[in-house]
Amino acid sequence: MNNPTPTASPAQQAFLLRETRRRRQVVICRAMLLVLLLALWELASSMNWIDGFIFSSPTLIARCLWEMGADGSLFWHTGVTLLETLASFAICTVLSLACALALWSSKSAAQILEPFLVLLNSLPKSALAPLLIVWLGNNMRTIITAAVSVAVFGSILTLYTGFVQMDPEKIKLIRSLGGGQRDILFKVLLPGSLPLVINSMKVNIGLCLVGVIIGEFLSARAGLGYLITYGSQTFAMTMVVTAIVVLCILSILLYQCVAFWEKRMR
Repeated sequence: MNNPTPTASPAQQAFLLRETRRRRQVVICRAMLLVLLLALWELASSMNWIDGFIFSSPTLIARCLWEMGADGSLFWHTGVTLLETLASFAICTVLSLACALALWSSKSAAQILEPFLVLLNSLPKSALAPLLIVWLGNNMRTIITAAVSVAVFGSILTLYTGFVQMDPEKIKLIRSLGGGQRDILFKVLLPGSLPLVINSMKVNIGLCLVGVIIGEFLSARAGLGYLITYGSQTFAMTMVVTAIVVLCILSILLYQCVAFWEKRMR
């Protein structure tokens, strides 16, 4: 016989109802706050409280989005930035995980390399961009390399710190059952560190996008960073603000994609 499906108690149902109502209120408040800010921005620009040429306005941004969408330039530049971000994110994820595992497997190597990783992580990556242009040329490879350099060192340190803090009792249990380093890696370390890896990916997706924009500021012929640079040089401030708005939307969507993948994994 099939076991009957347990039903929630009245107290649990009331709690779930309150949580659902609270989430709806949060979403509604967020939407109302966004609409209020946009309305105040438009009002301030139309009433000349702020300089519309410098600060633009929601109406001008919407018009710029429509015009750039009509001629296809918006999708082209956004696609270039998205491609560079996803490529650098994939490289950063694989490289940081591999390096962190290598440091975890060799305590001596970790003690030797950890100060250099800290140094590279604290180094302003914008200082490396001109050197990367000279070394690699003015191309997409330079932008991807700059984006990887922004995120990879901090990710390695974060993952390695999480790996070495793994529960030692689980390692003793695996060894007492005759397991080796491989068994510890695949049966204890990686499954137990999955939340840490996903949290690191959430951080890396944003850092890679930042690194891509830094690279596009210095070495790009397309992309949202290129639009920001071109617009600032030609005093097309509405284009600059529009590119920033699209960049914000893109960052939110990328983060939500990683968060959705996290829910599916769990």
